[in-house]
Amino acid sequence: MTKLKQIENYPTLVIHSTDNSFGFGYRKNNTLESDELFIKKFDNDLCNNLINDLNKFISKENLQKINKLSVSIGPANFNASRLIVVLARTISQQLNCPLESFSSFEIMAKRIASKNNIITNKKSFWIYKKLKRKGFIAGKYEICHYEKNSSDLMIRERVLPKVVKELESKELSFEAHYDDKEDLKELLDLSNKNLFDSNIDSWRKVLPLYPISPIN
Repeated sequence: MTKLKQIENYPTLVIHSTDNSFGFGYRKNNTLESDELFIKKFDNDLCNNLINDLNKFISKENLQKINKLSVSIGPANFNASRLIVVLARTISQQLNCPLESFSSFEIMAKRIASKNNIITNKKSFWIYKKLKRKGFIAGKYEICHYEKNSSDLMIRERVLPKVVKELESKELSFEAHYDDKEDLKELLDLSNKNLFDSNIDSWRKVLPLYPISPIN
């Protein structure tokens, strides 16, 4: 496994999508002040405009300096998830830089836990999304570290989002809620926390997550 070099500035690029929007996040160095975000609602030609908007968001020079790339893999809009994963894999391969993936529920888990005051150590909860037909898409999350500052909250994904017929009434569960800006910031934080744990060939294993047929 090839490790990234320990350097002071390690630019990170993240790509995220929801049910009706997509966005890019760029962190020039390991400071929140360096963050730049781009958020846009879907249009009729997402495939072509995704590339065009990326080119407008980040210069070719800065893109070539990227040392880490992270992408959300869903569950979200199926086509958007597929397109941003393809884009992320392509950039990772061309730049020869690590690519890491996170489920959309894992990205929002910290925000949901903080909002609902789930602070008990080792406390687990589900995040779910109701399907148009019967059932839910649900993932399970566990608080593995907590201090007074909510920014220190660390959450582990115990069950990757999957289709379930019903939710367990005895367990905590919260409906999924996307927040473009906050989720992009959290994806940047997650990417930087794991900055030196990825290998440059990791793009091969990153695939879109969508537990059901795209026509459901």
